[in-house]
Amino acid sequence: MFEKAAWIRLPRHVVVGHDVLAEVPAVIDDLGLTGRAVIVTSPTPRSIAADRIVEAMTAAGLDEPGVVVVEEASYESIEAVREAAASASYLIGVGGGKPIDIAKLASGELDIAFVSVPTAASHDGIVSGRASIPDGDMRHSVAADPPLGVVADTSVLAEAPWELTTAGCADIISNYTAVTDWRLANRLRDVEYSEYAAALSEMTAEMLVDNADSIRPGLEESAWIVVKALVSSGVAMSIAGSSRPASGAEHLISHRLDQLVPGAALHGHQVGVAAIAVAYLQTGDEAADWRRIRDALASLDAPTTVEDLGIEAETFIAAMTSAHEIRDRYTILGNGITEEAARQAAVVTGVIE
Repeated sequence: MFEKAAWIRLPRHVVVGHDVLAEVPAVIDDLGLTGRAVIVTSPTPRSIAADRIVEAMTAAGLDEPGVVVVEEASYESIEAVREAAASASYLIGVGGGKPIDIAKLASGELDIAFVSVPTAASHDGIVSGRASIPDGDMRHSVAADPPLGVVADTSVLAEAPWELTTAGCADIISNYTAVTDWRLANRLRDVEYSEYAAALSEMTAEMLVDNADSIRPGLEESAWIVVKALVSSGVAMSIAGSSRPASGAEHLISHRLDQLVPGAALHGHQVGVAAIAVAYLQTGDEAADWRRIRDALASLDAPTTVEDLGIEAETFIAAMTSAHEIRDRYTILGNGITEEAARQAAVVTGVIE
């Protein structure tokens, strides 16, 4: 008897485009959300988006929302949001990774709805059922309910710092190596695998690689392409019920770098550089997969070397050889690779000199 079952949670509404920030009240109404909201944001996103949302909601006759400004992603921030939203009916996360992840986690703990309004196209957490939480000197990806709705204003996203956009692009392009690791884990460790989620994740990476030459600072068309890719990647993770479609050895290496040199570089940039070396480990030099990843990152002005990241070569090698210890997730790194293998992959691909 067939007994397999899956529970896939996806956003009901995803609104992307020019000046759609003004559509937040309509989205809230269409989702059937009533009562008082609490907006979770950080200083800069508040001035460029959150305050505008408050005005739009008030003008539309909705209850004036409360606003909680968070400075950093921490358990203390999550607790502060929980206290502020104790009597709220729903949360709205406005900003980049920190406020959206905090709102996502707090909404789950309070069992209330959550709407995501990104102000930077820097990560696929804007739509996924995953959230990043602090744990000592590193961060962990944990399961969380995806947002009920997403409102991504390309006019706002296009004005975000370019390095945040390139970090988001690099994170998506690394889906190539993440899916390859996922297939490897399925074959060797019988890890549950979704062909549909994997195909969607790879298609998302392909979308950015094919359009890398046309993604440029300050262009709403570029913001449109990137945010659609981020949404697709987040949906792939929701379908899979895990971060596997977008997180493999390259993410383990990035997490290890966070331990060794905290704050040295943006997560997406670390993941992108790591993906170049990981692609070499996975398919060797003949397949040239690593060259395709490197060339796409270079076209986007994203880092392609550890020097670009501001990280020492030996630190990167140390991360490659110890990243398998980060979590119980089988990847091409297996139970660990030798320093010689790590150095060869990094040198041949030009990640280190």
